[in-house]
Amino acid sequence: MAATSVDVSDVTDQVPLDVEGDITVPGAPPEEDEDDFSTLDEPVKDTILRDLKAVGKKFVHVLNPLKGSRSLLREWDLWGPLVLCVMVALLLQGDNAADTGAPQFAEVFVILWVGAVVVTLNSQLLGGQLSFFQSVCVLGYCVLPLSMALIVCRIILAASATQTIVLFAIRFVTVLLGFAWSTFAAMAFLGDSQPVNRKALAVYPIFLFYFIISWMIISHTHSDT
Repeated sequence: MAATSVDVSDVTDQVPLDVEGDITVPGAPPEEDEDDFSTLDEPVKDTILRDLKAVGKKFVHVLNPLKGSRSLLREWDLWGPLVLCVMVALLLQGDNAADTGAPQFAEVFVILWVGAVVVTLNSQLLGGQLSFFQSVCVLGYCVLPLSMALIVCRIILAASATQTIVLFAIRFVTVLLGFAWSTFAAMAFLGDSQPVNRKALAVYPIFLFYFIISWMIISHTHSDT
């Protein structure tokens, strides 16, 4: 009988990543009581506070991705990405119809969501282990550092009528830090879900996604005066 050889590299290329799970309800009763628990029976105030607390915890994970918490993957939601997307679009849009240099709300909104979808589809085609919405959730939440950089840039623009080289340098460094932070956080959550020999192909679209957002922020030089 002819012996068959097995390529060990094919088996070890991708270590299974345990991120499976349904959308859970933070603060819900133990598993034995889950069947009797329904959010329809609780006050609206409790539901809103619970969801806000869950979104806040995910923001903390993005700000400190070195903890390695996978709750951002298991308990995914799109509330945080939606809030960040709307905020970025509002801060980047022109203040009036004559301001043709700044992107409009719909343009920024579409770029962010379509970009996240394209990066996710690329990850899926490369053999990523995350579901579609888990990946979109992570990419959306990791826009937080760039959102913070955008707020700082808007404050600088509003505080000074004349944009000097020094102020531009401060804005550039701020956006650069936000870009690096967003990219690093996304890779911390998504890196292990990709096959080892295809990680570079998965990293490039993520890098490009956050680079485009960073470019929109740093190139937005409109001021109110």
